[in-house]
Amino acid sequence: MREIEDNLLTWKMTLCESVDIGGLYSRNKIAHKWKATFRSLELRETVSWRTQDLLQQSLFLFDAGHLLGARILLRSAFETLAILIYLNQITRKVLFDELNFHEFSDKTSTLLLGSRDDSTPLKALNIMTVIEKCNSRYPDIQNLYAQLSESAHPNYTGVCIGYSDLDKESFITTYSNKWKKMHEDHHLDFMKSCVAIFHHEYNEEWIDAFEKLEVWITDNDAQLEATKVGI
Repeated sequence: MREIEDNLLTWKMTLCESVDIGGLYSRNKIAHKWKATFRSLELRETVSWRTQDLLQQSLFLFDAGHLLGARILLRSAFETLAILIYLNQITRKVLFDELNFHEFSDKTSTLLLGSRDDSTPLKALNIMTVIEKCNSRYPDIQNLYAQLSESAHPNYTGVCIGYSDLDKESFITTYSNKWKKMHEDHHLDFMKSCVAIFHHEYNEEWIDAFEKLEVWITDNDAQLEATKVGI
């Protein structure tokens, strides 16, 4: 079994199957009376399920030789991963007094409940804004995402480069599906990068930031209660 297959299988077997809100409250009654902590946890787990699913399907299409679809799904996986990175970034901002907690709470609502089709009252964040924020932590992620986006969109690369060759001497254009030839050699490396970043953000960064947020909320609860509006 390839390393990427083993990683995705292990990931699938360890996906969180439920969250006990009562257990959270018992863990820390003060920290978890605030909805932002639950939304953070909910984001962490739903992002995990979605990212694993997208990567699994991307690998399936890769193995079937369908590189365009594999790259589009990988692009979606990086978008989903970016939500977790951004969540961890704004959690740290609260801890460093760079972001008001109530604004943080609103952002968690938008990340979890935002939509573009008006199915919810909240408008989803522009994913490019999120990707740009993530790039400060992972400097290659924006460029990698841009490459995958060119494949996903009917731009020059997604249309002309993907399916045609122009012989400039004979002025004859020939057509073929070139995606496998162009991207087969590095697709799995891109997938491995996505997996590695995700596991760091999920298993290390989120846990550390979340536990410190619980302490921070407990220490600042009186002020939070005094400044909350319509919560």
